[in-house]
Amino acid sequence: MPAAIARPRATRRARLKDGLFDLGIRAAAWTLLAALLALLLDLTVQGLGHLSWDFLLSEPRASGRAGGIAPILVSTLALVLIALAVALPLGLATAVWLVEFTRLGGPAARALRLSLDVLAGVPSIVFGLAGHALFGPWLGYSLLAGGLTLACMILPLLIRSAEAGLQAVDPDWRRGAAALGLRRSTALRHVLLPAAAPALLAGVMLGLGRATAETAALLFTSGYADRMPASLLDSGRSLAVHIYELSMNVSGGDRAAQASALVLVALILVLNLAALRVSDRWVRRRLGPA
Repeated sequence: MPAAIARPRATRRARLKDGLFDLGIRAAAWTLLAALLALLLDLTVQGLGHLSWDFLLSEPRASGRAGGIAPILVSTLALVLIALAVALPLGLATAVWLVEFTRLGGPAARALRLSLDVLAGVPSIVFGLAGHALFGPWLGYSLLAGGLTLACMILPLLIRSAEAGLQAVDPDWRRGAAALGLRRSTALRHVLLPAAAPALLAGVMLGLGRATAETAALLFTSGYADRMPASLLDSGRSLAVHIYELSMNVSGGDRAAQASALVLVALILVLNLAALRVSDRWVRRRLGPA
């Protein structure tokens, strides 16, 4: 009888623990969503009144208090595209080498992974100083120097995400490709990379977010110029640097800074949605519809 009584009590305690655990998980998720919505609401309230087509399509005047952000948008997109164009193929190739061409736990792979983890934790201002020292003598303050510096910053994220995705692919897929006589390059292109696409996309999205919102590294590399760049060797100001400049160094620039911040958040959202779209189409083309 005591054992029969203890059993329902244990069951009730287990249910209570499960319920509390479920409540904690839900509370964490809703807290995160509430923080995001509060941020977006604040930016919308403060910056929406200053936002217009003229703001998006005209050049800044009076140090950014008046006019718009057209050159700033062009410079930001150029910086992000340069960073992705350099980091994406290099990061993907490095991840493939780590997973497919090195011995698991070998000294070369361990050394490279440790280097990536260290680089991922290096502050962005250190990347800015390194980029200024490496690229500055050849490229000066330019979009190309800033984009290359951003590429170095996001490489650890891209490599580690792609590596995790490739490692998570079922080994049977590799054995099946080998049994069919597929070359390793063909198996990677048509089987392994599409299967690892969600992890690759996660790395791209994290890299996009960091590159688009970066400030400190670009102060030393791409510069402050707020005019429309004529080439990649021209200096250009990113949106994040523009927001910093308006908020900290321009009296009366707060409303323009809030509107620019709202545009920056919208730009990150658009770039992430575009990355999702491209990834989905690529996976469907390689693996066929689910």
